[in-house]
Amino acid sequence: MFHLFERWYKRKFSDPDSAMLLMMLLVSSLLLLVWGGILMPAIVAAVIAYLLDWPVTKLNQLGLSRSLSTLVVLISFLAISILTFIGVVPVVTQQSINLIKETPQIWAGGQAWLLHLPDTYPDFVQVAHIQQMLEGVNVKIVAYGEKLVSASFSSLVDIGMLLIYLILVPLMVFFMLKDKEELVRNMASLLPSERRLIKQVGSEMNSQIANYIRGKVIEIVIVGVASAITFAFMDLRYALLLGVLVGFSVLIPYIGAAVVTIPVAIVALFQWGITPDFWYLMVAYAVIQALDGNALVPILFSEAVSLHPIYIIIAVLFFGGLWGFWGVFFAIPLATLVKAVTNAWSAPTPQVEPQSNEN
Repeated sequence: MFHLFERWYKRKFSDPDSAMLLMMLLVSSLLLLVWGGILMPAIVAAVIAYLLDWPVTKLNQLGLSRSLSTLVVLISFLAISILTFIGVVPVVTQQSINLIKETPQIWAGGQAWLLHLPDTYPDFVQVAHIQQMLEGVNVKIVAYGEKLVSASFSSLVDIGMLLIYLILVPLMVFFMLKDKEELVRNMASLLPSERRLIKQVGSEMNSQIANYIRGKVIEIVIVGVASAITFAFMDLRYALLLGVLVGFSVLIPYIGAAVVTIPVAIVALFQWGITPDFWYLMVAYAVIQALDGNALVPILFSEAVSLHPIYIIIAVLFFGGLWGFWGVFFAIPLATLVKAVTNAWSAPTPQVEPQSNEN
């Protein structure tokens, strides 16, 4: 067994470029593990700068200087963010508060429906089983409520950190965009000379992730707006809140759509009961999900991340369990990184022809 592992290691890492790629992955992982919390503002700024680099480059190609292009794009980004925060966040927050206030009524209605099941299906459902299940769920709800309250109070301490983010992150984004070429040269000078595979992985990642991020932002906006308009047209309560949830659910392929169906169905069921209006809404919601999966996604991601659905689900479960929300958020980019590294190590090592010494 050890001999097989030794042969595999020599075959994969005898190439200095492969060894340097492995070394870089290990060093980067160690840095994130040890100093990830301290470096988080810089990481957030780097992600935002990466997103905004495309419009800055386009404006620069149209004749604007790099500094002016960066200033225009950054001001536009901040203006859109502020307008979104002022226009959408207060409404979503208020609807969230109202939904939380009505949650006990929704839960009481659900309990009443469950307690009537033994009368409807006496041969299959027993009252004792329903009561025992409800007692367990109530205990869990109380425990989660206490955790939510304690988390809300502890989050007040993070207000100072939020202010730091609001000041430092835009400043770092500006300089990262304006001085991109210089920063890239400085980082390249730190890399070893044997960096063929590092450049190959970086090139593949840049192409895949750029297409993925652009497509995902467009998908979030289209699905979210279409859902909110549909819910509002059908007079569903909390239409904007649910539309935002549906929009952001596309960040987690397959799983997100299934999870967000639960609040949509619960709100509709509480508002209308099992009536034709409820079924009309669920059909409309199913049509939106079908159009997203069968029309919008193939158009937006025809040249983006080409990962099998099973790999995407495994990546969401693995990285989500490892790093929580941010692991879920970056699951597909991280899976793309794993795929790029695997492709680089699987590719045959180019043979360098020996130079002949001519006398």
